[in-house]
Amino acid sequence: MCTWWHYGSVVTPKRPGGTHRLNGMGTRCCAGISLPSGSKALTASNAPPREGRPWSVSSFWMANPIPSACCVVLAVVVVYAQRHSQQDSHIQYERVGADVTMKCGSMDWDAAVTWTANGTDIDDSHLNGSYLILKNVDLTQSGQYSCYEGSSWHLKYQTNLRVGVPPKEPVLMCRSNNYPKGFYCSWHLPSPTYIPNSFNISVIHGTREMVCEKDIFPKNRCHIRYLQLFSTVKYKVTLTVTNALGKNSTTLTFDEFAIVKPDPPESVVAKPVPNNPRRLEVSWQNPSSWPDPESFPLKFFLRYRPLILDQWQHVELSDGTSHTITDAYAGKEYIIQVAAKDNDIGTWSDWSVAVHATPWTEEPKHLTTEIQIIGETLTQHKPLALRGPGYGDPSAGGVWQ
Repeated sequence: MCTWWHYGSVVTPKRPGGTHRLNGMGTRCCAGISLPSGSKALTASNAPPREGRPWSVSSFWMANPIPSACCVVLAVVVVYAQRHSQQDSHIQYERVGADVTMKCGSMDWDAAVTWTANGTDIDDSHLNGSYLILKNVDLTQSGQYSCYEGSSWHLKYQTNLRVGVPPKEPVLMCRSNNYPKGFYCSWHLPSPTYIPNSFNISVIHGTREMVCEKDIFPKNRCHIRYLQLFSTVKYKVTLTVTNALGKNSTTLTFDEFAIVKPDPPESVVAKPVPNNPRRLEVSWQNPSSWPDPESFPLKFFLRYRPLILDQWQHVELSDGTSHTITDAYAGKEYIIQVAAKDNDIGTWSDWSVAVHATPWTEEPKHLTTEIQIIGETLTQHKPLALRGPGYGDPSAGGVWQ
């Protein structure tokens, strides 16, 4: 099978979304013959974009196959030559509420042009000559803006408009949940900016700058290792956030003891004590992130209340990871939580995940003795004469049995 090639063709641009004309300048059989110099073979699936817009299948000259015994593969190809247009493409950041002016590349002010936003034509009322004027822009106007020369529809300018706001002062927090290994700092913005932001954090201990190793996840957190324990020199952490429209920063100053805060206790379990209707046995484990509970022991704070009341009862425990509640209300469901703190420094952890438990209750007893069954049977079948006057007679105020 032999395929014929169109080569030396010229693409004539039309209005975007319309058809294109290929002016074929000659054809030649492919059998044993290579493509002419400077020509390219392509299909509708691998064609490059037409000056920022995709080709359509109808834009191609399809080759006419001619049977041949020497060919086993059918190829549908086309040769094209594409005009190159002068164009510029970049990202443009603007504040919400700003007035934006876009120039159509190197085109003169009085040139005939057409502007599009995300592929849709923009009304001429937004034009001042060839300039595009956008008043009081908002977030919905972010997108790709393109300018085309009026006569040829060559793409002359293209920009990606990103509307946003400068960053507000970031929220910064530093905490040591694995003392004495180190501490971490995390941050976030109080409100979105709608455009990309970059964060830079510096940690200084006295006159020494320390390395803050950023976490892969979450991305807005980094870790610092203590180089010297029990230091009285304060740490200074400064976070700066920057985007294309502005920047902001915040600073924290603290000593190493003030930020020690363990994670909540883990694996909290509460269960009833057999034959004790007012007791609940509660147990838990040290937080797994606390590295050395032997050298840096934790104390615990337990709170509990029945679901029918809003007031908590509290117990502080200096050692151990269990406690027996002895004043629970019989038969009432309780909610129980535990917090942890280093014995000497820092602050209490957040509360653990709440657990529920109900004290032991005695199973109800059923009447099953033979004498009790006989007594109930005799009462049910007692003659009316023996049940008193008026029994079973509605006119006498009695009831039917």
